[in-house]
Amino acid sequence: MPPFDPSEIRADFPILGTEVNGRPLVYLDNAATSQKPRQVLDTMDRFYREQNGNIHRGVHYLSQVATEAYDRAREKVARFIGAPSPREIVFVRGATEGINLVAHGLARCWLRTDDEILLTRMEHHANIVPWQQAAAQTGARIVVVDVTADGRIDREDFVRKLGPRTKAVSFVHASNALGTINPAAELIRLAHGVGAVVLLDGCQSAPHFRVDVAALGCDFFVFSGHKVCGPTGIGVLYGTSEWLEKLPVYQTGGDMIGRVSFEQGTTFLEPPEKFEAGTPDIAGAIGLGAAVDYLESLGLDAVEEAEQRLLEHVTPRLLAVPGVKLYGSVERKVPILSFTMDGVHPHDIGTILDTDGIAVRAGHHCAQPLMKHYGIPGTARASFAFYNTTEEADVLVASLRKIGKMFA
Repeated sequence: MPPFDPSEIRADFPILGTEVNGRPLVYLDNAATSQKPRQVLDTMDRFYREQNGNIHRGVHYLSQVATEAYDRAREKVARFIGAPSPREIVFVRGATEGINLVAHGLARCWLRTDDEILLTRMEHHANIVPWQQAAAQTGARIVVVDVTADGRIDREDFVRKLGPRTKAVSFVHASNALGTINPAAELIRLAHGVGAVVLLDGCQSAPHFRVDVAALGCDFFVFSGHKVCGPTGIGVLYGTSEWLEKLPVYQTGGDMIGRVSFEQGTTFLEPPEKFEAGTPDIAGAIGLGAAVDYLESLGLDAVEEAEQRLLEHVTPRLLAVPGVKLYGSVERKVPILSFTMDGVHPHDIGTILDTDGIAVRAGHHCAQPLMKHYGIPGTARASFAFYNTTEEADVLVASLRKIGKMFA
């Protein structure tokens, strides 16, 4: 028996009842952003209608209610990813800001000329460009680990390129373009063996399976709220207490200061507040807390099991479509299928699928170095979530067969 009934789950997501071009929406762009359940929408609506107040230092009722809700959200997120303390959770605008915060901070307190920053060829641009900027600021250099033909980080190349100059390592937990789940704990252990600090990009892992940052051993971990059924504009940076203490402030302003004086200068609060300048996205953090509650109510193990069954259903059917080539064929992956079709541009695939009400992503997926590695301009990408069904998967396959006949 399935751990939950997909039809009951889908009822929580109002947007899934939408029609596109007169057909039921088949939403398969979950790697770009997930849909939001009523529980999240209602929580945010209730906050703005009944609880809206600015947090911290307010003595009035609404400020206190908002502060308590914001602080509870931090506690929920800490439990969600296995962080030892809520004080190790920094709310940011998204994973991109989290990576920038770390790269910027390490450029000021850790990286020096001729140091090496180890990245992999499968990284999202958001986990490349900030490090390029850090390298340009410090005189450090980027070292790139290769990817195997089947879509794995090349472990031998990873080990070969680690060395005494390696000061920072950053890689994706699960690939947004291939779905590959990388052996994070092992790679982190290897990186720590040469004294490097490690940031793990969890944007595609946090939505799909249980993450335990303490067990993984990473120094930093980032993920985005909008990919875990939460709102846009809110994200999470986890950092160990040791590293959050070392990092300098990233942005400055109100709510992160201890004292401001023209005569004596400014002092800053302890982490995480020292990284949360200005009025934060209070409703976003509370909405993210509600999303975490929702996923926990389903059970992350049950979510992973349901998505893996769906992946096992659709993968062989997709591969049976004439002309389809799948990129990323490793056994352990999140439910992302990135593919091309002979003689059909990925953008044409996406456009034609849209006429059938099917939403997929087409292009380079902010992973141009990876596309170059495979010698292609881009792919079509169907990415699934626990609220998708085998019937929707079959609709995708049928539409792809139709496209194949159109271009035969």
